[in-house]
Amino acid sequence: MEYRQLGRSGLRVSVLTMGTMTFGGRGVFGNVGNTGVDDARRQVDRYLDAGGNLVDTANVYSGGLSEEIVGQVLRGRWDRTLIATKARMAMGDGPNDAGLSRHHLVRECEASLRRLGTDHIDLYQVHEWDGLTPLEETLAALDDLVRAGKVRYVGASNYSGWHLMKALSVSEKHGYARFVSQQIYYSLQAREAEYELVPISLDQGLGVLVWSPLAGGLLSGKYRRGQQAPEGSRHLSDWDEPPVRDQDKLYDTVEELVSIAESHGVSPAQVALAYLLGKPAVTSLVIGARTEEQLADNLGAADLRLSEEDRKRLDAVSAPPLLYPYWHQVKTASDRLGPADLSLLGPHR
Repeated sequence: MEYRQLGRSGLRVSVLTMGTMTFGGRGVFGNVGNTGVDDARRQVDRYLDAGGNLVDTANVYSGGLSEEIVGQVLRGRWDRTLIATKARMAMGDGPNDAGLSRHHLVRECEASLRRLGTDHIDLYQVHEWDGLTPLEETLAALDDLVRAGKVRYVGASNYSGWHLMKALSVSEKHGYARFVSQQIYYSLQAREAEYELVPISLDQGLGVLVWSPLAGGLLSGKYRRGQQAPEGSRHLSDWDEPPVRDQDKLYDTVEELVSIAESHGVSPAQVALAYLLGKPAVTSLVIGARTEEQLADNLGAADLRLSEEDRKRLDAVSAPPLLYPYWHQVKTASDRLGPADLSLLGPHR
């Protein structure tokens, strides 16, 4: 297993992160998976044996049950594992049971520590933007948690470009603990992160953790043009996260994945994961699985190396349109583009 530096921090994390949204199966999360303690332990054992060192969860996953299961599974071996969790989503019906206020963040951090059965969280991530709470309040609360030793590093998730840059600016202005990473959606099915979020990560030294790198299973090779999806799987029209904007483009991408996978003797899922691991700024992919077989297959992506021709084929079939102002920058500013700019614009010059 390869390890990469998480942004500008001193923390090294494995290129594959163990995702635990499937742990628990309580409420709406039962649609994702219902992995119990015994199966979760087997999955985590396999992940750790493969060299993985980062387990990612969130307080909202199955209403805290995912954190409880992670805590049971990791009891007695925290020295082998880094734990990441998140807060922001609603954890009750009260007026202060959601958001990124000091009240909610401090309370939820304490609750996560209790559920996990540990005295600190290695990476505490704000799960989503809160446009009503001043950033100064959110970032000051996170800084206090770091200074208290309850949190080692902080990160963001699902921020837009301007949200992220504003947060980094506020942290610098006040000397608060700075985000070391962002967790974002990024896949061959949707590469919008390349417009702003990837360049910001390169420019500002942030690590990138990728959630749903297989687009909720769309890139597994099970969904093909003109073919019936496996029994028990969702119909493509039922998908809403991540949304499918262009079905034809998705099917074209899957055909390339299948073709390249066959040439390497691996699964399409492994190709899709290996592709992302070769993209700029990407630190680690959060992989989750309903079964041990799926997990074992995903872990194989850590050893797969794609050729430059493979990457060009996948780049071409999945390329996002060049929006304004990027097409204008290619046309008029291509003589003065920096490394972060080139992560998006380089292929278009």
